[in-house]
Amino acid sequence: MSDLIGSIAILVGAIFLLLAAIGTVRMPDIYNRIQTGTKATTLGLVMVLVGVAIYHPGWTWKLIVLVYFVILSNPATSHALARAAHRRSIFKTSATVVDQLESYKREVGEEEIEESLEQSEC
Repeated sequence: MSDLIGSIAILVGAIFLLLAAIGTVRMPDIYNRIQTGTKATTLGLVMVLVGVAIYHPGWTWKLIVLVYFVILSNPATSHALARAAHRRSIFKTSATVVDQLESYKREVGEEEIEESLEQSEC
């Protein structure tokens, strides 16, 4: 019975990973691609690791550490990539309606943001 549950969890995870790959190819710009890839791959990889934990109960604690790392690192990495892309002015699709970071830059001023970034890097 546990083999069946493990197989189903791995299959569900593989389906989410496939959907992430398809979504990454279909999205029009880098920001949508990052969002699609991050959410689906996080869930897909967690499901695969849960399935492996069901198959190999002795590996459970190691897999829990991996799940924890994936849940923490995937969103942080995608955020860093999106900020870097925005900072380099990589194009947005015409369907992108709201750019909150750009409106924040206009309110506060570009110079103040650059100064605070330089101070935080030290």
